[in-house]
Amino acid sequence: MSDSSPIVMEAIGVVRAERDEAVDDYWGGTEARIELRDDIEPDALQGIEDFSHVEVLFYFDRVDPAKIVRGARHPRNNRDWPAVGIFAQRGKGRPNLIGSTIATVLGREGRVLRVGELDAIDGTPVLDIKPVIQEFLPRGGIRQPSWVSELMQSYWARQS
Repeated sequence: MSDSSPIVMEAIGVVRAERDEAVDDYWGGTEARIELRDDIEPDALQGIEDFSHVEVLFYFDRVDPAKIVRGARHPRNNRDWPAVGIFAQRGKGRPNLIGSTIATVLGREGRVLRVGELDAIDGTPVLDIKPVIQEFLPRGGIRQPSWVSELMQSYWARQS
């Protein structure tokens, strides 16, 4: 690609959550709030409560630049799993530091959207919120390597 002009974005809001540390597992049952910026009208969320889920795009703002991967690595640095390219995994140390999660809509009040099981920590900048629409989900079955299921075994479990 010849054009590497920077893309400038501003966060639309921020995550408010109890968790303030990026831990890999036990996101099940967590709740968070997405607080929109003051210059975004509250009606930007109008109708969002009619959807069961939203996709939240956010910025991994606390990743150490030295930990950004531009090639392959072992997921979670676990040598029992194969080294795969950063774009074949969902690790936070990615070139553009963009995270994406489908979260459950719990409600909204003004500029605040309450969500369940958003794996973003307190203070995380939110880039966008999109409703999950059935017609945009995969058409057909999902295929993934077996190591992914092993990696995700405790990810959405509730912390005891």
